[in-house]
Amino acid sequence: QVQLVESGGGLVQAGGSLRLSCTASGRAFNMAWFRQAPEKEREFVATTWSGTNTLYADSVKGRFTISRDNAKNTVYLQMNSLKTEDTAVYYCAASTSTLIITTANHYDYWGQGTQVTVSS
Repeated sequence: QVQLVESGGGLVQAGGSLRLSCTASGRAFNMAWFRQAPEKEREFVATTWSGTNTLYADSVKGRFTISRDNAKNTVYLQMNSLKTEDTAVYYCAASTSTLIITTANHYDYWGQGTQVTVSS
């Protein structure tokens, strides 16, 4: 059983930065970030596995960075050069699977979500 505690959302102007954090209370092989805007499906953002390996959605490549502190079992999402279209509720997700997955339905555990709003 994995429980996730998430923080770091807020309001920021376009071009600004935010850093999200998520700590898992149990073992998780894969950790990821998803986001969901109003009236849209939950969207993959980034994932990390096997140390420093990372994978990003095309929409955030070059702007977002996912990282992990294995000792603390915490994953971070550094978001730079934010755009208004990044506005969404951001969710931390974890899976006990060793497979690399980018679809929400394959993740077992979820954080409570944190609102990120980017203003123009």
